[in-house]
Amino acid sequence: MVTKTVTVINAQGFHMRPATVFAGEMGKFSSKITLETNGKTVDAKSLMNIIAACIKCGAEVKVSCEGEDEAAALAKAVEMIESGLGEA
Repeated sequence: MVTKTVTVINAQGFHMRPATVFAGEMGKFSSKITLETNGKTVDAKSLMNIIAACIKCGAEVKVSCEGEDEAAALAKAVEMIESGLGEA
């Protein structure tokens, strides 16, 4: 398992559009991928779980990946969050 904590910089946080894009990208990996923030852990491949987590701008999110492509999955997740989910 690999993990990294990153800060959400997108001004709107994980709202519908970036959450849809993020979940779609994470779905391309076979590894189990989770996001942990504010005491909640959610499946990063589930749009509804990401939306339900109410991840706001400035939130610290721990990304955890476990599986055969975990390093690539973590790198992609971190890249997306640190780049503002395409909106920063």
